Amino acid sequence: METKVIYCGDCLLKLKEIPSDSIDLIYIDPPFSSNRNYVAFWEEQEKRHFEDRFENVSAYIDYMKPRLKELYRVLKPTGSFYYHCDWHASHYIKVLLDSDYLFGYSNFRNEIVWCYSQGGRPKDKYPRKHDTILYYGKSAKVTFNDEAIKIPYQLYSEKSAISFTKVDAKGRKYKEIYGTDRKRKYRYYLDEGKAPYDWWIDIHQMTGRTAASRRQYLGYPTQKPLALLDRIIKASSNEGDIVLDAFCGCGTTILSAQRLKRKWIGIDISPTACRVMARRLEDTTGLREGKDFIIKDLPKTADELRTYPAFEFQNWVINALGGEPNKVKVRDKGIDGKLYPIEDIKKEKKEGIDLFGDIDRYIPIQVKRTDQVGRPDIENFEVAMKRDKRDKGIVVGFDFSRDALKEIRRAEREEGLFIEPKTVNQIVEDQLDKSLL
Repeated sequence: METKVIYCGDCLLKLKEIPSDSIDLIYIDPPFSSNRNYVAFWEEQEKRHFEDRFENVSAYIDYMKPRLKELYRVLKPTGSFYYHCDWHASHYIKVLLDSDYLFGYSNFRNEIVWCYSQGGRPKDKYPRKHDTILYYGKSAKVTFNDEAIKIPYQLYSEKSAISFTKVDAKGRKYKEIYGTDRKRKYRYYLDEGKAPYDWWIDIHQMTGRTAASRRQYLGYPTQKPLALLDRIIKASSNEGDIVLDAFCGCGTTILSAQRLKRKWIGIDISPTACRVMARRLEDTTGLREGKDFIIKDLPKTADELRTYPAFEFQNWVINALGGEPNKVKVRDKGIDGKLYPIEDIKKEKKEGIDLFGDIDRYIPIQVKRTDQVGRPDIENFEVAMKRDKRDKGIVVGFDFSRDALKEIRRAEREEGLFIEPKTVNQIVEDQLDKSLL
């Protein structure tokens, strides 16, 4: 079975390519939507563009049921399963997972409550400040490494620390407690820590407010922190085990698995997400697409890309070029994305300033989904370039009219504006060449 692979497509279909009883750990964080529109990928304000939301929770359950059956099938008998959800459907999902044709009531292990303080504070109800993670085993025998996830006793109050009254030969404070049978005595050290309870308050949401989250934050609205996945993967798998995320989003699960020396498989329905995952792996781990990991089933023809929603198409093109999509999708003033020199991308971002505000050296990108880019399109892009004081730019389209190409040559000759016309077919071919390296 292949690992270190990102499948692009619906997990219901892609999971069928994975053998039964082959995965050690599955974590999923599915959206309350059957098919994410990645207009919202870069900015919270774009959430209004999300499409294809479920009509009601019954439709959501109907969507998840066959996918959960496939996930159950591929999980090893000793494997663990984590379902990350919130108030929208957590109670309904638990009833579904407790059913006899899935994990069953007896294989439920924990309801983990991940607590946080960020977000709104409504006046008419208690603020919602937690997610729910439902933890199941496929059988009673599962991997659980409590030693790997211990947290320090420093999180306890001074009053609790006083009970550690004994000191061993090495000067370490401890206390001894009898077991429930009152026969065996257990020794606990103050400095060794303990596994967290089933409510987690020490892992913060991804908001970009702290130094740690700024280094990770991609702007994806439901991005989870690495610390959260690190804890789950350390607890429920060992080095060399296979970790699967079937709704992989921006790739936090596979990044954590890679760093913790696990094998991994990611699946996501959005080509934009798959491209972002690949770039994130390359930027943070040094892995190379085509050599160290692969993406399967990305669109291979321009005709496939024609069927994409406008902003999904735009995001795919810009990511394929190696650029950064513009945060503002509406009224973008003629620039859809920016291509930065590789040496600038590797620079550490300054505190409080994102990439767009930090680095001035970039090449603007304009993406047109029309059948043919015309001269007016090029002239409008020239205005945007001059406004931003750029002398190089890229325009992408399915084809270019003669007048458009003539205007590009004129702008270079008379105004010193270098505009590269690039067709969607050329980008698709470049992606295919890269996958064969």
